[in-house]
Amino acid sequence: MWLPQEVIRRKRDGQVLAAGDIQRFVAGIADGSLSEGQVAAFAMAVFLKGMDVTERIAFTEAMRDSGQVLSWALPGPVVDKHSTGGVGDLVSLPLAPLLAACGCYVPMISGRGLGHTGGTLDKLESIPGYDCQPSPERLRAVVANVGCAIIGQTANLAPADKRLYGIRDVTGSVESIDLITASILAKKLAAGLDVLIMDVKTGNGAFMSRSEQARELGASIVAVASGAGVNTRALITDMNQPLARSAGNALEVAEAVALLKGEVRSERLWAVTLALAAQVLIMTGLADDDAQARGQLHQAWRSGAALQRFQQMVSALGGPQDFTRNPDDHLPRAAVSVPVWSQGEGCVSDIDTRAVGLAVVALGGGRSHPDDVLDLAVGFSELAFVGEQVGAQRPLGWVHARNTAQAEQGAFALRAAYRLGGESLAARTLIQEQL
Repeated sequence: MWLPQEVIRRKRDGQVLAAGDIQRFVAGIADGSLSEGQVAAFAMAVFLKGMDVTERIAFTEAMRDSGQVLSWALPGPVVDKHSTGGVGDLVSLPLAPLLAACGCYVPMISGRGLGHTGGTLDKLESIPGYDCQPSPERLRAVVANVGCAIIGQTANLAPADKRLYGIRDVTGSVESIDLITASILAKKLAAGLDVLIMDVKTGNGAFMSRSEQARELGASIVAVASGAGVNTRALITDMNQPLARSAGNALEVAEAVALLKGEVRSERLWAVTLALAAQVLIMTGLADDDAQARGQLHQAWRSGAALQRFQQMVSALGGPQDFTRNPDDHLPRAAVSVPVWSQGEGCVSDIDTRAVGLAVVALGGGRSHPDDVLDLAVGFSELAFVGEQVGAQRPLGWVHARNTAQAEQGAFALRAAYRLGGESLAARTLIQEQL
């Protein structure tokens, strides 16, 4: 007789679990036959004792198989990208249409903001009419016809993960490499991918603030996804300052459209986007090397093909037909937009990136409670980066808020996040490692 408490006990004692026991336990999470106490006890046992690679693979595959697993019959490779989260990280928005314009098919399952980090779905919901939860039939049609569709997790994709995550969130077992790996990959593998590229952030604006943590998570994801049959690589990238010039949902969409039109406001954003996309083209065999891959990406960018794919995706999922031509006519706009001046002249030497993200949350652009309704218009734009001069001629950035009082609070928070003068902290490599 199979008993869930015996599985919990074995993991509590540090034993390696059999794949069959893991599969049955995950099935019990998904169908509700296991109590919240049993699920919480299992999560804490894994948190404390860990899993080896074989357990991680079995656990991730069971989570994937707890719901619908998509399959595709398309004339090109099915690919996706996932980021562990940061501030001003809007890479998904230009990357998906760039890859689609180069011959890939991108069913991108994205999430909402978590803590101080922004969420791709929240950004896209600032586009009027955009359907983040299309039917499976509509998703298939958009991916086949356009080449990319950025949507949210449906109820049928990895339902065991949704329940387990909610329990982990309230029982102090979120920060587990084993559980994080399975949570990320369960949804990605359920999308029926051939290739996955991971962007693992590290620095003061990332969940994994230390490089060693980011490397451990990246290595785990690559090993488990590859073991589950999906060609996967990871880049470790810097998040010690915002990636884009903007932080806030509609503001980031506007910057993404500007980038696709050829305006590079942030060289850092463009560099990470190209690095991730180039890896995908190499992994799929659509390019032989980095130089060839970047050549294809630049051609898709300069020709307007990537911009066209983005517009086609927006239109196919219910958004305005002329969105990329006139984004400002459609995106919500804050009532108050004012520059944030520093308290003196100087060079930006350091940015508390997490504090910038939390300032967006305080303005109403992120959630302090899961049921919060976002103000999609608020945030910051034209942010100064490390090494840039600010003062009377150049503000730290612009704050966009509901009213004057909130604008003043946002400006105060942004000033507090910036350090000026003195020596700049040691230059950090943007793309630190490839796994």
